[in-house]
Amino acid sequence: MKKNFHGRTIGIISASSDENSRKGFGPLLPGFVKVPFNDIKALSAVLEKHGPRICGFLVEPIQGEAGIIVPDDGYLKKAYDLCSKHNVLFIGDEIQTGLGRTGKMLCCDWESVRPDILILGKALSGGLLPVSAVLADDKIISVMDVGSHGSTYGGNPLASAVGIASLQVLIDEDLPENSNRQGTKLLSSLKALKKKHSFLKDVRGRGLFIAIELDPGYTKTAWDLCLFFKQRGLLAKPTHDNIIRFAPPLVIGDSELDEAIEIISGGLDDMTNK
Repeated sequence: MKKNFHGRTIGIISASSDENSRKGFGPLLPGFVKVPFNDIKALSAVLEKHGPRICGFLVEPIQGEAGIIVPDDGYLKKAYDLCSKHNVLFIGDEIQTGLGRTGKMLCCDWESVRPDILILGKALSGGLLPVSAVLADDKIISVMDVGSHGSTYGGNPLASAVGIASLQVLIDEDLPENSNRQGTKLLSSLKALKKKHSFLKDVRGRGLFIAIELDPGYTKTAWDLCLFFKQRGLLAKPTHDNIIRFAPPLVIGDSELDEAIEIISGGLDDMTNK
């Protein structure tokens, strides 16, 4: 997908159109076809033209670093069906969107899509230590014979134990549902603020994975606003110059979310008056 973010190693930045990741590195690898995100016609055209020579379709169910870009309802299912038709592996990168972040265990679950290959990381350890994983059925993963692929820390027993414990906490405490409930509340509150402040161009997201987009002509940048929020006790992440991402912890409670909303609202009011 154009504007994707899957990492910063040389192979994967070759698959990206984001110059912030690519600039100054190379030579980049050939063989990647990039199509616009959330454009099923463009994907269909590429698969019709190159299908027999394409091995996989790599997609973030919601584009994170691009600014929490949420596709149209049904897009993922249509993309999955196209991949199945052309015998192309559907590879879901759920490193940012997975494990409760969007209100279900996996973001693909919103459309009942089961990726052929699933990529997980970050939240898989509950923040305790670096853990990532690639999941696939045996017919796919068994293509790699013993010794054909290596990893220094692959199969790390400590990381594996922590990952299993983290998944159990997500299930036992029903954190995906908390993400869905609190995210709905946060998104609704931010949309109300959008009606109040003309410089808020858009509010979008799913679960506790939400962004506000500033009007490009606004005098302050996303970085400025994030620093403003930080001074009031709220941490948020700017992406590009005019998008702020909110990704509260999945354990956030009602009082904590109310406090966050109050900080955001007050910060926007103060910024408007300056």
